[in-house]
Amino acid sequence: MPVTDLLHSHAGEWVRATRHPFLAAVRDGALPDGAFDTWLVQDSLFVTELLACQARLLARTPRPAQAVLAAGAVSLVAELDWFADQAAARGLDLAAAPRPATAAYAALLRRLDTAGVGSALTALWTVERSYLDAWSYAAPGAPALREFVEHWTVPGFAGYVADLAAAADGVGPPDEAVFAEVVAAEIAFWDMAVAP
Repeated sequence: MPVTDLLHSHAGEWVRATRHPFLAAVRDGALPDGAFDTWLVQDSLFVTELLACQARLLARTPRPAQAVLAAGAVSLVAELDWFADQAAARGLDLAAAPRPATAAYAALLRRLDTAGVGSALTALWTVERSYLDAWSYAAPGAPALREFVEHWTVPGFAGYVADLAAAADGVGPPDEAVFAEVVAAEIAFWDMAVAP
């Protein structure tokens, strides 16, 4: 079974993760004051953890999947530089403490170090596919946030996600349990940004 089949077998949860009210508010310009900045800082913390997870996975993944993981890691390094630029422009502190949803998601990524390669690749694909689908749903974005939405929906990102799916499919059947865990973590992460 290809990893993309999980999108259909968990359709309800996938919609909750990728069509969240936070994303609709980004699209419509109805986001509460400070919610986007809160999310941006926490996402930078998450991407730092994701880069570390991906680097560790690269070292133990089969050779055919290494190129896509290496390219993804390079992109994450560039993404962290971009976050730093955005934070400076917006006056945000990227050294803020992780919120509980961010800490829980980071713990999930660290647990992947002891999971099989197939499970870890399923998780990584789920993270990136949910991000792509979520920001595509938010497109084109309200004028004040449009540059962010455009940044996360470039065609090259869709190609990377497709390559991750091929890498995951190349090591065996997907791990449905880890897919469900990542989807739940995504929902909690969006919820965190709009929580009082």
